[in-house]
Amino acid sequence: MELRLAAESDVPQIARLYDLARASLRDAGVPQWQDGYPNGEDALGDIRAGHGYVLTKNGRVAAFACLAFGVEPAYNIIEDGAWLGEGEYGFLHRVAVDPALKGRGAAGIFFSELKRQAKERDIKIIRGDTHRLNLPMQRVMAKNGLELRGVIHVEDGSERLAYECILE
Repeated sequence: MELRLAAESDVPQIARLYDLARASLRDAGVPQWQDGYPNGEDALGDIRAGHGYVLTKNGRVAAFACLAFGVEPAYNIIEDGAWLGEGEYGFLHRVAVDPALKGRGAAGIFFSELKRQAKERDIKIIRGDTHRLNLPMQRVMAKNGLELRGVIHVEDGSERLAYECILE
């Protein structure tokens, strides 16, 4: 698999990945992403901001994620816990992996890249969040060194489990 910045021409394949992810979450009883978010327009926004990354396999988009740095407004208030770090941080959002590649380390590649870019920027904090019922993403975060820190609420008011890793 090869990691690269996403291009606008990748959007149709990314939108397909989001549709597959939405169906997979629905089938698993997870209500996350069932309202049409994220979609191709969201991916296009990530790409235009320079935050969209794809993993390709044999020239096809196999996974997509937003890797960004700065401040995520939803992380400003954390309940039932606390953040460990202060200041700028990196975060991973809108991860979608082709079902044929699930369990083969695709999400881990995104986390590794996020950590690499954070170190290059001298940023010591990585954060992420997921739905309480999204057990696969919870396992991915734990496997990549992120620790459950509490609960945040996203833009629509729904809760998410919040994770954080302090880089050495």
